[in-house]
Amino acid sequence: MSTAPCSAAPFGRVLTALVTPFAADGAVDVDLAARLADHLIGQGSDGLVVCGTTGESPTLSWEEQHRLLAAVREAVAGRGPVLAGSGSNCTAEAVEATREAAALGADGALVVVPYYNRPPQAGLEAHFRAVAAAAPDLPLMLYNIPSRTGCSVAPETVVRLLDCPNVVSFKAASGTTEEVSQLRALCGDRLAIYSGDDALTLPMMALGAVGVVSVASHLAGPQIRAMVSAFLAGDHDAALAWHEALLPLGKALFCTTNPIPVKAALELSGWPVGAPRLPLLSADSDVRQRLSSILAALRPT
Repeated sequence: MSTAPCSAAPFGRVLTALVTPFAADGAVDVDLAARLADHLIGQGSDGLVVCGTTGESPTLSWEEQHRLLAAVREAVAGRGPVLAGSGSNCTAEAVEATREAAALGADGALVVVPYYNRPPQAGLEAHFRAVAAAAPDLPLMLYNIPSRTGCSVAPETVVRLLDCPNVVSFKAASGTTEEVSQLRALCGDRLAIYSGDDALTLPMMALGAVGVVSVASHLAGPQIRAMVSAFLAGDHDAALAWHEALLPLGKALFCTTNPIPVKAALELSGWPVGAPRLPLLSADSDVRQRLSSILAALRPT
């Protein structure tokens, strides 16, 4: 995959942040992950992100993550890009994980801002430069989610990182559209920005984002695809109608810690992906009832 700066979407428009299925004994269910990946590619996803936040990467071993990446790549069979979550709060681990993702044939890597350490901007820049240098031919998506990491990479830092040829995209999950405007002002078309919040996908695309790394696409891939396609075609009324129809689902999937709701919603939809690993718990009855009602009401394409 080319790492040249591009105003288009280097990984497609709709990427699903894949959940990690667990069996009853808590083991990773690699076979179910592969089946779910195949299903999602057929339901409007251009590609998949494996072992990100939604995939519960903090509670997965690196060996489990590598098995999941290999299984999902095989299931997708070249029909779309597969990105590997390779971030860590330890730079040496992130470097090694990114090298391994490249060796395993990932089409890109999602590299989260180091969590817990709360490094200054100079530390963040050095961290991402080390990761980029570790796999120079692997396109990277920087991932900013300060509610999880306790730290935010500044747009001024991001623009400096664009001299790394494989830093091509950015997952904006700060919860504000202002981040997109700031990044666009500094980076222009050299950085492909993806919404990291389903409820903000359309507003962010209106400000220059190229697509979404989605949780809701597990349940509503065709609808999200229709919204994005309508916007790109200039049919803003249709895009807005889809946004409004999808908003209750987008909100409900984050009514408690992700991926608790999406795993419950998948179970309600016939995909027994298991409970999250501790310290996360299964959804309670109120969350499940809310999701059940929303899924029943979601209009078909």
